[in-house]
Amino acid sequence: MWRKGLSGSRGDLADGNRPVKAVVRMDTDAGVYGAMEVSRGASVLDLIQRRYHTLIGENPLLTECLWHLIWEIDRVEEIHMRELGILDVLAWDVKSKLAGLPVYQLLGGYDPKVPAYASTVTWDTLEDYERHIKHCMDIGFTAFKLHAWGDVKADIGLSRALRKWTGPDADLMFDGSAGWDYVDALKVGQALQDEGFLWYEEPMREFHLGAYSKLCEKLSIPVLAAETSDGCHWNMASWIEARALDMTRISAFYKGGFTGAMKIAQMSDSFGMRAQVHGMSLENAQLCAAIRNNDYYEQLVMSTEQIDGLSGLGPLAIKDGVLTVSDTPGVGYDYDWDALDRTAVAKTHVDERHFN
Repeated sequence: MWRKGLSGSRGDLADGNRPVKAVVRMDTDAGVYGAMEVSRGASVLDLIQRRYHTLIGENPLLTECLWHLIWEIDRVEEIHMRELGILDVLAWDVKSKLAGLPVYQLLGGYDPKVPAYASTVTWDTLEDYERHIKHCMDIGFTAFKLHAWGDVKADIGLSRALRKWTGPDADLMFDGSAGWDYVDALKVGQALQDEGFLWYEEPMREFHLGAYSKLCEKLSIPVLAAETSDGCHWNMASWIEARALDMTRISAFYKGGFTGAMKIAQMSDSFGMRAQVHGMSLENAQLCAAIRNNDYYEQLVMSTEQIDGLSGLGPLAIKDGVLTVSDTPGVGYDYDWDALDRTAVAKTHVDERHFN
C-alpha cells in the first residue's frame, strides 16, 4: 500500500497475476558470465532482441565505453531509464569476478558495513505505524523514513509522533512521493525541519526546477530530489546548477547502472553534497559500500513477519540495523540455470548468428 493516489509497485497487475521478471545473462569468451534480475521482463526481452546484438564483440572490461554505447542506442531507442544500466551491471559483474574482488572495492570502496534505515509502506492508522516502528527499534534500527498518507495535516501529525516514538537521536526522513504542490510542500517541510528530520524527499513532481529552487531557499531541512529524473549526471548537473536540491538521489536501476550512479555520487561530492542511495537490491548494496557521501541503505518494512525475517536475507541481511555487504566477487545473483530454463515463460538468445 502507498499514499492515496498511488497504487504501488504492483498496481498495474490484474487480480491473480504475478509480476514477470527477466534474468539476463551475458557470456564472454573468457568463460566468465555476468547475470542480473530485472523487472519489466517483456520490454527487456524486446530490447535485447532488437539492440544488444550490435554490442557483441565489445570488451566487457571497458565499462565506460559500453556505458556510452548504450547512450548512443538511447538516442534512437529512448530506452526506459530502468533498463539503461542493464549492460553496465552485467559488465561490472564480469569485471568483479575476473578481478576476484567485490564490486564495491572496484568502484572505489569505502565501508562494507552500512547502517540501514527502516522505510515504511503506508499503513492505515497511526497505531499501525507506532507498532511497526517500535518493532523495528527492538531489532536495532535507529533511522526511519515515512511513506505517509498524502494528507498534509495527518502527515504532519504522523511526523511529530515519529519523533516522539524514536527519541531525539534517531535520524528521520520523509518521502513525499511527489504528492504535494509548492504550498503544501512548504507547509510539510517547515513541520519536518522543526522536528529535526535528516531529509525531505521528493515532495513535488520533478518537472519544474524553479519550484524546487524556491522550496530549497525557504527551508533549512535538506531537500532530497532528482530520484526519477532521466539523464543521469547530465540532468543532475542541471539540478545542482539551479540549486534545486540539497542532496542527490542515486541508484543502479534509475541512474544507468554502477557507472552512471558513480558519476552522480562523485559529482555530488565535489559540490559538498550527499548522494543518497535509493532502494533495495544487490546492486544498491554495492553502491552503499563504495561511496563516502551516502548515509544509509534503504530497507522497506511492510509487516511484523517481514521485519522479523530481515536477518535471514542472505547477502542483504539486516542485523542490528546494519547491512554487511559481501566481499564475494560479483554482484551476487546466483541461479540454477537448468531450472530457470525449464520454468521460463519466455526466452531469447542473441549471438552472432541469432539476432531475433
